[in-house]
Amino acid sequence: MKSTTIANRNEIPREQTWNAEAVFKDRAAWNNAYTSLKNELSRFDGFEGTLSHSPSRLLEWLKTRDDISRKSAKLHFYAYMAMAVDGDDAEATAMVGQIQGTIAGISAKTAFADPELLAMDEKNLKQWMETEREITPFRHSIENLIRTKPHVRSGEVEKVLGIISEPFGSVEMTFGMLSSMDMKVNDARGSDGESHEVTQSNIEEIKKHRDREVRRTGMENYADAYRGLRHTYAGNYLAAAKQAVAISRIRGYESVLQYKLAPFNIPTGVFHNLIDRFKKHLPLWHRYWDVKRRLLKLDDMRPFDIWAPLTTNQPDYEFEHAVNIIGQAMAPLGEDYVKTVRRGCLEERWVDYARNKGKAQGAFSYGTYDTYPCIMLSYDGSLSEVSTLAHELGHSMHSYLTHKHQSYSDSDYSMFVAEVASNFNQAMVRDHLFKSNKDRDFQLAVIQEAMDNIHRYFFIMPTLARFEFEIFRKLEAGEPVNADILQETMKGLFAEGYGDTLKDDPDRTSITWATFGHLYEPFYTFQYATGISAAHALCGEILRKKSGAVDKYLKFLSLGNALYPLEALKVAGVDMESSAPVDAGFKVLEALIDRMEELIET
Repeated sequence: MKSTTIANRNEIPREQTWNAEAVFKDRAAWNNAYTSLKNELSRFDGFEGTLSHSPSRLLEWLKTRDDISRKSAKLHFYAYMAMAVDGDDAEATAMVGQIQGTIAGISAKTAFADPELLAMDEKNLKQWMETEREITPFRHSIENLIRTKPHVRSGEVEKVLGIISEPFGSVEMTFGMLSSMDMKVNDARGSDGESHEVTQSNIEEIKKHRDREVRRTGMENYADAYRGLRHTYAGNYLAAAKQAVAISRIRGYESVLQYKLAPFNIPTGVFHNLIDRFKKHLPLWHRYWDVKRRLLKLDDMRPFDIWAPLTTNQPDYEFEHAVNIIGQAMAPLGEDYVKTVRRGCLEERWVDYARNKGKAQGAFSYGTYDTYPCIMLSYDGSLSEVSTLAHELGHSMHSYLTHKHQSYSDSDYSMFVAEVASNFNQAMVRDHLFKSNKDRDFQLAVIQEAMDNIHRYFFIMPTLARFEFEIFRKLEAGEPVNADILQETMKGLFAEGYGDTLKDDPDRTSITWATFGHLYEPFYTFQYATGISAAHALCGEILRKKSGAVDKYLKFLSLGNALYPLEALKVAGVDMESSAPVDAGFKVLEALIDRMEELIET
C-alpha cells in the first residue's frame, strides 16, 4: 500500500525558502540586534512630560519612537516567519516570545505619549504640523489621534494596556501551536486503499482531490481532530473574544465591532450593509450547490464536494511558470509592476513556497518597512495555488509600493483595504486564463479556481462574520457562551447557507469556527468580502481600459495610511459605503454559475 508523505523542513531546497539572510545574516545576528534593541529602550527615558515644550522636542520623540518601532518590527518579522515555516523550530518559537515581550514593554514605556499629546493645546499642535516641515509626515497619524481622543485613556491606563498586550496576544500563538504542532490528524484513505497524510500544509490539496473518498475521509478526519479538542479551542477563542470585549469597554466603544472599525474611520454600517447583501443573495449559493452537483453527476452534494474538481484534466504549473502567468496577467499595470513581481519571486526569494511538515496553515504576505514583503504558502503546482500566489503578491506589491512612496508613519494600511489588492490580482489572472485557452476542461478548471476563491471570500468569510457578530452580541450582553453554543451558532448559519441543495454534515460543519485563526482578529473576516467586491469593481474598470483607471489604482496602492481606507478606495474609483460594489460582486458569481450551467450541456 503506497503512502504519500510531506518533507521535513531540513530537506527543502534553499530556492524554495524565504530570504531570511537578507533580514539577518543568521540567528546570532538576530540575537545581537535583539540585545541592542533592549539596550536602546532607555532612549525613551526623559521624554515624558516634555512633548509640548517645543516642536523640536516633539519631533525628537516621534523620530525616536519610529526608529525603535522599525527595529522591533524587523526582529519580530524574522522570528515569526521562521516559526511559521517550521512550527517544530523551538528556537524560533522562543524568539517570537522574546520579541513579543519586548514589544509589549515598548508599548508600556511609550503609553504616556498619546494622552500627553491630546492634553496639548490643539491649536498649537495643528500649527506645528503646518509650519514645521519635518513634522508634516506625521500629520495624518496625529490628526487621527485627535479624532479618536474620546477613546484614549490616561497615561497610566495606556501603560497597563501596553503591558497586557503580550499575554493577551498569546492566545493566537496558542491556536497556531495547537493546530500546526500538537493536533494530530488521521490519514485520509483513498478508494484504492492508499493512505494520504493530512497536514495544515496540504489540507487544501486534500479538499480538492479528485478521489471523492480521499476528500471525504481527509476532511472528516480534519474536522474530527478539531472536534476532539473543541473545548480547548473554545476556551482559547473565548479568551481572545473576552479580551476584545474588555478592551473595547475600557476604551469606551459601544461594541467590539465599533472598536475595530472606528480607528480607521469606517462606520459600522459598512459591516451591516455587507451582511444584508450577503443574506439577500444566499439563494444564489443554493443554486450553485445544485449546478455543481449536476455537473459532477452526484446524487447529492456534500460538504466534502464543495472543493471537488470540475474536471479530472487539471493543469499543473511549476513555480516559475506560475510567476510568468501572473506577470502576463498583470501587464496592464505596467512594466515596472511586472518586473518587480518577477524579481521578487525569482531573484530576491520573497516567497517561501515549499511544502513541509510543521508549516503553518494557509498563506500570508508579511514584511516590514526595512525588509522584503515576503510570502509564506505551500505551493503544490495547482491552478488554485497559482491564484493563491497571485493573491499574496497583491499584498506584497501593495506593501512594496506603500513603503516606496510613504514615510514610515504612513507606511501601513488597514485590513479593510488589504484584501483589495490581493483579490484584484486574482481577478486579473483569472481573466487572463479564461482568454488564453478555450478548451472545455481548462475553462472548467479556471471556473473551479474562481469558485473556490469566491466561496471562501463571499460565503465562508461572511458566514464567519455573522458568527462573530452573534458571539460578541452574546458576550457583550452577558449571556453564557461555551463550546456547545459556538457549535450550535455555527451549525445554524451553515444550515441557512447550504439550504436544501447541499446535504450537510452538521456535527463536522459546526467546528468550522475552530479552524480559522482569522477569528483571533475580530471582524477581520467580513473585510475579505468587501475587499473582493472592491477588487472586482476596479479590475473591471482596468480590463475595460477606462481612461485613468490604471493610474488611479496604482495611486491607491501607494497611499498606505496617508488617507482613511474609504477615502483611499474612492481615489481608486470605488465607494464601499454603497451597496453597488457588493451587488456587482454577486453578479460576478452569477455569471460564473451561468457559465458552469452552459458547460454542463456541452
